[in-house]
Amino acid sequence: MRLNLRVWRQKNADAPGAMVTYQVDGISSDMSFLEMLDTLNEELILRGEDPVAFDHDCREGICGACSLVINGDAHGPERTTTCQLHMRSFKDGDTIDVEPWRASAFPVVKDLVVDRSAFDRIIQAGGYITAPTGSAPEAHATPVPKADADYAFEHAECIGCGACVAACPNGSAMLFTSAKVNHLNVLPQGSPERESRVLDLVAQMDEEGFGGCTLTGECATACPKGIPLPSIAAMNKEWLRAARKVKR
Repeated sequence: MRLNLRVWRQKNADAPGAMVTYQVDGISSDMSFLEMLDTLNEELILRGEDPVAFDHDCREGICGACSLVINGDAHGPERTTTCQLHMRSFKDGDTIDVEPWRASAFPVVKDLVVDRSAFDRIIQAGGYITAPTGSAPEAHATPVPKADADYAFEHAECIGCGACVAACPNGSAMLFTSAKVNHLNVLPQGSPERESRVLDLVAQMDEEGFGGCTLTGECATACPKGIPLPSIAAMNKEWLRAARKVKR
C-alpha cells in the first residue's frame, strides 16, 4: 500500500507544532500501525531527518504505552490498542492523520509522545492497599464471591493508556480513576481503605487538571479493555458515601 501520512511534529512542550505530510510505500496489510511508523522512521533516518517520536513498549496490547489519535479516534478505527491495530483497516491511497493525546493534563513531550505521569500521581494518591500481607497467602484463605471477583477483574484490566481522556470532549479521567477505585474497593483486602481511597483519588484527579465528566460515553467507547461506563456511576456512589461520613 501507498499511504499519505499527516503527522503531528513538535520539538518540545514549549515549541509550536504542526502537521507534516509524509508518503510511505510498500506497506503490508499485515503490518501493525506501529510497524508502519517504524518504516516511515527508517526512511527519515536514511534521509538524515529526525524520526517521529512515539510511545511504545510491549506491542502486545498489555502495557498501555502506545497512545495515538488516528483520524480523530483514540487508538484508531478499531477497538484495540494502537500496537494491535493492523494496516488491513486502511486502504491503498488513504490519507491518515496521526496526532498525540489531546488533553491539558497530558502535555506533549515531543511529536506524538505525551507526559502521562498525571495517571501515576492519581494511583500514588491511594490506588493500592497499605495493609502488610507478608508472603502470598493461600488462594482460598479469603473467600471472595464470584460476582465480586469478576467485577474486580473487569476493572483491573485497565492498562492506563489514556484513551478515555483523549476521547472525552472534556478531557476527563473519570473512567480511569473509577477503574482504579472499583477494582480495589469491591475486594475484602481493599475494603478498609475504600472511603479514603475514593476521596484521595478523585481529589488528585481534580488537582491534575482533568475535565469534568458529563457522561457522553466516548471514554467507554474508546477503551481498548472495555471498562464499562457504569463504572463511573459506581465510583460516584462511593464518593458520596465517603464524603457524607467525613462531614459527620
